[in-house]
Amino acid sequence: MHMSDALLSPAVALTMCAAAGAAVAYSAAKLKKNEFSEKKLPLTAIAGAFVFAAQMINFTIPGTGSSGHIGGGILLAALVGGDAALLAVTAVLVIQALFFADGGLLALGCNIFNMGVIPCLVVYPLVFTPMLKSGVTRGRLAAASIASALLALQAGAFSVVLETTSSGITALPFSTFVMLMQPIHLAIGLVEGLVTGAVLSFVWKAQPELPDFAAASFESRPMKKVLALFAALALLCGAILSSFASSYPDGLEWSILKVTGKEELEASGEIFDKSAALQQRTAVMPDYDFAEGEGKGTAAAGVIGSAATFVLAAAVCALVSRSKKKGLPN
Repeated sequence: MHMSDALLSPAVALTMCAAAGAAVAYSAAKLKKNEFSEKKLPLTAIAGAFVFAAQMINFTIPGTGSSGHIGGGILLAALVGGDAALLAVTAVLVIQALFFADGGLLALGCNIFNMGVIPCLVVYPLVFTPMLKSGVTRGRLAAASIASALLALQAGAFSVVLETTSSGITALPFSTFVMLMQPIHLAIGLVEGLVTGAVLSFVWKAQPELPDFAAASFESRPMKKVLALFAALALLCGAILSSFASSYPDGLEWSILKVTGKEELEASGEIFDKSAALQQRTAVMPDYDFAEGEGKGTAAAGVIGSAATFVLAAAVCALVSRSKKKGLPN
């Protein structure tokens, strides 16, 4: 669901950048005020690295000619809380846009909002958390994961349609576009819900003292098992499974293809040209591949991107944690 710059007008793109920036700042301030635990820092960073790697694995949606990948917002929020999860998702999306040209630079605000703010700050507290108020069981965990992922993907897909329509992209009429985006992301959301439930159930079984997810105190709890699990999963997904990802267009590309006959639209205008030129300079492995573009760099991109996400997420979380210690104003 990574939007390109061509789907947005400059006004909508910049407005959403401001909105997403405000949400990230709010989450950082909230974490700082509530004394973000240093024990949460490595889990936030390593789980963020796993989400980066997992997003490289597009799975085929049978009978559609489309594919999808997990967003990871609900999974991250369940592990470390919505605010820390938003910082991790933001780190993932920034690394993807800057180093791999996945999602436009001007569209970064929209992508953070659609894949970060909606699942982490809206769906997680309003759906996932209430469904586990009576206690954590395998069944409740699965139900909460599936319901939350479905709602997050539906809301995110609808947000994409609204942003595109508000931008005046006449090539994608609202009624036609929305009737393609919502059903395909329903299927993608179901798969994400199943994956999220499976991972969280494994974490719960391996370390049952960790949940109630995100609300637990991390100070006195051993995290080695969980950290090792997500490090192994990140390496497995990034270095090995990413090479077997579906080549079909993702849900957004598929929807655009069905409407316009092509997977991507072209942007025109000075601000778009400057954004594209900047991204061309920063993207060391466009489309997760070496410059030759023969598909040989996928595994390397998975490992490099996961490592970069880990470093960025850890740095941001450390900055938030240390600013509280230094007595910076809230």
